Amino acid sequence: MLNYLPEASSSGNLLLVFALTLPFIGMMLAFAIGGKQAQRIAIGSILIGVGLNTGIVYTLIQSGQALSYQLGAWAPPLGIALHVDGLSAAMLLITAIILFAVSIFASADFQTPIEQAEARAPLMFWTLLLGVWGALNLLFLASDLFTLYVALELLTFAGVPLVCLDGKAETLQAALRYLLFALLGSVLYLLGAVILYGAYGTLDIALLAQAIRPEPAAFAAAALMTVGLLAKTALFPLHLWLPPAHAGAPAGASAVLSALVVKGSFFLLLRLWLDVMPNIITPAAGQLLAGLGASAIIIGNIVALRQTRLKLLIAYSTVAQIGYLFLMFPLAAGLTAMHLPSAAAEIGGMLQVISHATAKAAMFMAAGLIYTTLGHDRIADLRGVGRQLPMTMLAFALAGASLIGLPPTGGFLAKWLLLTAALTTGQWWWGAVMLIGGLLTSTYVFIVLAKAMLFTEAPLAPKIAVPRYREAAVLALASIAFLLGLAAFSPVDILQIGRPFTMVQP
Repeated sequence: MLNYLPEASSSGNLLLVFALTLPFIGMMLAFAIGGKQAQRIAIGSILIGVGLNTGIVYTLIQSGQALSYQLGAWAPPLGIALHVDGLSAAMLLITAIILFAVSIFASADFQTPIEQAEARAPLMFWTLLLGVWGALNLLFLASDLFTLYVALELLTFAGVPLVCLDGKAETLQAALRYLLFALLGSVLYLLGAVILYGAYGTLDIALLAQAIRPEPAAFAAAALMTVGLLAKTALFPLHLWLPPAHAGAPAGASAVLSALVVKGSFFLLLRLWLDVMPNIITPAAGQLLAGLGASAIIIGNIVALRQTRLKLLIAYSTVAQIGYLFLMFPLAAGLTAMHLPSAAAEIGGMLQVISHATAKAAMFMAAGLIYTTLGHDRIADLRGVGRQLPMTMLAFALAGASLIGLPPTGGFLAKWLLLTAALTTGQWWWGAVMLIGGLLTSTYVFIVLAKAMLFTEAPLAPKIAVPRYREAAVLALASIAFLLGLAAFSPVDILQIGRPFTMVQP
């Protein structure tokens, strides 16, 4: 039986409202004022957001309870409530940090030329970046399934144009494919939500969790919504849109798409399976999801090894790393079946989300700097780039270490928790998949680093000189991914604050 920890009073949590409205206010200001001010508004808004979300995390830790705010003082199901627990607070903060690093990095690529009052690509990039941020914040804060649907649609229509900012035919084709998959996912999700509303008369997560029962309507809704969210998350075999979209987008946009956008739909799937339908999802369904995740890990890594372009390698690596996220479902179910806390599997999955987000954003930005320096990203021709961009290649190595799962990285801690859960529950085959995935990942990370560090007698003549602040932004994110494993020594388990807990029936 599922029970919820008590929540802090909604009367004092206006921080949640500010976190929700700040990105959209910034987006409207950037679009209205435009010109050279759009960049300053975006960077300033995101910097304020980092401080604001840090305040939410601090308040959550101090209270030890979930935070909530009822808009207009109307309680669900008539009103809309904003809700933050440890999972959503962590995602709010890491999203703002990644977007701030990306905004610093992208300042050189998307600044309005001095001779122009306004340029299309910079204006669109900064407004869309704020749109993605606002949609993600709404996903992390909303507590009813229809508002979450609205957030998913906002995320789609802000994320898709980032793919084709250059207007080339191949990126337009990639963006169209992405849009079709995303719209299919949205239709399936909405159809599932309609079934739930017809059966139970509410879409509020907390109320629905109390009302839902194992019956055909609930099973049909769970299946439809899960498939829809898998299409948006790009889990194998619904991943076909991801590699061309992420590899063809500008480096800053690729970082946002890979690190954050696909995590939004996964976060919603996590809410559905763990918070709304824990008694509806069968063990066989969890094994099926993990099987797809294992296929993604093996096939995605093998295809990544065969790539000749660095950005395509990183894109297929994203397909593989997404697979790890879905191993948590049967592991959490297995721990619960053994009357053990499922926190190890859940925390491992969320740490994989966060460590992958920081590492993959750093990798895509590093690939962008390599392309800027060499004029290409052919892996076979990276000789000497390590001498030209030492900070960038160090960042790539640190991010790669996290993807492999080397200590003390966040990837190591995530995979250790998942591996421990696999061995505890006797599901050793998922542990074997993680070990094979780590070996494959280490192979292509080593190939890239070996090519880049090959000695050249004279330094390369860069096509365009890379400012040190861009390299510093990449290194900062990679360092977070590398040191995230030290969270194991934190005296507070932030991810579990305000989470539902399972009471075992005697």
